Amino acid sequence: MPPDRVAHWQEIYAGSPPEAKSWYQAHMRTSLALIERARVARDASIIDVGGGASTLVDDLLAAGYEALTVLDLSARAIALAGKRVGERGRHVRWLLTDIVDADLGQNTYDLWHDRATLHFLTPSERSGYASALRRALAPGGHVILATFALDGPERCSGIPVQRHDAHALQALLGSTFAIRESFAESHTTPLGSIQRFTYCRFEHIPGNN
Repeated sequence: MPPDRVAHWQEIYAGSPPEAKSWYQAHMRTSLALIERARVARDASIIDVGGGASTLVDDLLAAGYEALTVLDLSARAIALAGKRVGERGRHVRWLLTDIVDADLGQNTYDLWHDRATLHFLTPSERSGYASALRRALAPGGHVILATFALDGPERCSGIPVQRHDAHALQALLGSTFAIRESFAESHTTPLGSIQRFTYCRFEHIPGNN
């Protein structure tokens, strides 16, 4: 990551609008489908890590989810999302912090979603990320991770990335997480290029050693 990652992402969001970013999706249909298949209640506590200005929060609110947290280190990204959702944002906790340094509490969330944050982290940061996830997720909770696949881009937004397959994500989370589904998906960017992603859905099974 850049020496000052906050400044880097603030600059990224100060440039073109969100819908021009390579990761933009008007509707994050794959993530939404995975969340539905996790069968969490509408009042379950859901965190979108690195959610930034993405549209996932809009569609989760529209679907009736009532306890949402959007975490991002860019104040500009969060401001864009907050302005867009408007009054509906009363159901959203906007958490301005870096996931590497965040203290999210113990057993705080029923579902953890991350599309395209994990792959920006260094090996030591990924270990800290996994520890934070394990602390913050409630027993029996669900994790949805999407990262660049092994045949995906090697860089994004000027930063080298770490590509993953399902085995690598399973190894990162550990044996108390059971993989429920995994697949590759091709994302078409606003400029028409193709990015390959790995998607996985895990369930936390306490005591599963």
